[in-house]
Amino acid sequence: MERTQRLAKGETLAAVTGDFAARLGIAARILPMSNDPVRTLIHTDGGALAFQHYFVRDKCAPQVTGFSFAGAQHAQPAPGVVEALSSPEPVCIVICPSNPFVSIDPILAVPGIRAALIAATGPVIAVSPIVGGRAIKGPTAKMMQELAIPQTAEAVAAHYQGLLDGFILDQEDADMLPQIGAAGLSCRCVQSVMQNLQDKVELAANVLDFAAHL
Repeated sequence: MERTQRLAKGETLAAVTGDFAARLGIAARILPMSNDPVRTLIHTDGGALAFQHYFVRDKCAPQVTGFSFAGAQHAQPAPGVVEALSSPEPVCIVICPSNPFVSIDPILAVPGIRAALIAATGPVIAVSPIVGGRAIKGPTAKMMQELAIPQTAEAVAAHYQGLLDGFILDQEDADMLPQIGAAGLSCRCVQSVMQNLQDKVELAANVLDFAAHL
């Protein structure tokens, strides 16, 4: 509610996000993709729906036919985003195991961000959100099925074609290593499902070690 009120008064999303992070004692710098509004629209068999209507009101029930990101073509990356991606300082850039279609693609739709990732000096690594044909959380696998995309880690890697230097998939999907590798993408199998803090620490360590060997 505070966020909505402050944005309505004219504060930027980056400023509000930075203030929240400071108040919560978060040391890492958190940047939104843009200060400009970008709306994710889910195209379904019943028409286009705002993401929150699809996800909350309709409980992901409608059949998905596609996606669009209203306002993305006119949006600009938030100050510091392209600079962070272009900096030689990061050991790597990690695309976390989020929904590729409605979590990651809206970011990539903002002009300048995809190009900055492609030009990044550090390796870009994605962690698969699909394990054993299932989504870690949310409607990713359902969306893939309805779009006639195989519900596999390999399909996720293909979705990010041209962006990645490395790909992390779960041990459960080890049989896909040869196919992904044959496409020219370095990959590593690890325990990627995070059920507790130790799992999170170990996955982060594995990603950093992988990056160091790319």
